[in-house]
Amino acid sequence: MTISYDDFLKVDIRVGTIVAAEPFPEARKPAYKLTVDFGPEIGTKRSSAQITKHYTLDELVGRQVLAVVNFPPKRIGPFTSEVLCLGLPDAEDAVVLIAPTQPVPNGGRLY
Repeated sequence: MTISYDDFLKVDIRVGTIVAAEPFPEARKPAYKLTVDFGPEIGTKRSSAQITKHYTLDELVGRQVLAVVNFPPKRIGPFTSEVLCLGLPDAEDAVVLIAPTQPVPNGGRLY
């Protein structure tokens, strides 16, 4: 299926820095609760991420990630996920986060 550039622009993908990472023991699949700073325009948002195979809580803080910031909030058990952090599956289907290769300002939009 082909989409137009205008369709692509409807998905607001921004860069943010993880400022807090916590365990999420209530999740059905192993996951973390992330707090991500997207800069002054968007602010700080929370996300649930199934990234426990490749990342520890300590190494996540300070890491930049890409996330969709204009999906509606999604309730995951007792937690509300406000953004979708983006990743790709490795050979065993575990998530590898997508991130810039150089530091960039929080809130920058993917284009």
